[in-house]
Amino acid sequence: MAQDPEKMKSMIAFKKRLEDQLEKLDAEVKEVQATLDTVNTILLEKGFKRGDIKEVPPSVPVPKEVVLPKLEPEPQKVVVTQTQPTQQHTEQESVIPLKTMTEDPLAIMYFDKQTIHVLPDERKNFSINTPPFTNFLVEKVFAKMQEKDKELVRLGQMSTDKMFSYNIVREQDLIREIVIKNVDDDRLKELKSSIRWTFEKMFEKMKSA
Repeated sequence: MAQDPEKMKSMIAFKKRLEDQLEKLDAEVKEVQATLDTVNTILLEKGFKRGDIKEVPPSVPVPKEVVLPKLEPEPQKVVVTQTQPTQQHTEQESVIPLKTMTEDPLAIMYFDKQTIHVLPDERKNFSINTPPFTNFLVEKVFAKMQEKDKELVRLGQMSTDKMFSYNIVREQDLIREIVIKNVDDDRLKELKSSIRWTFEKMFEKMKSA
């Protein structure tokens, strides 16, 4: 029995959509793999030992989220995103190397769901006592952001779980990690710039000491 021509056309069109979607997915998978390879290269070449990468705990996964497309009504692309809570913030660079103007590694920033992690280059032994870490980054950047959010909470314009917060993980006086939560787009730009500038100035003081 002959098939309904309209049904045949619909099936052929659907087949073509599936083929196009498969091709797009294949390209996206290759792009994600290439990005992952680049991140591994940065970590290994810029002072982070392979063992350090493997020892990242399960609670801190590689911050990439792959959203698979739906067939209806229109095919969607695989999207790699990082969402922050205070805005619909999407950060395409989930791992950001922080370097001096001469390309000397200072730290890396990476994103884990609602949290930013800053890992200083362990070879440089950055101390909380080296200016301008405390007097600038902590007191003029972190504390100011926190104070602003506390005022918004007091006015009823923000809930406490959305407040900017930070934690400095130390080994005695050495900075091992900075954990930052609840960052929107504007603050992310300021933090990247402020953290990079702070560590660069600390590195300059350490070299001249």
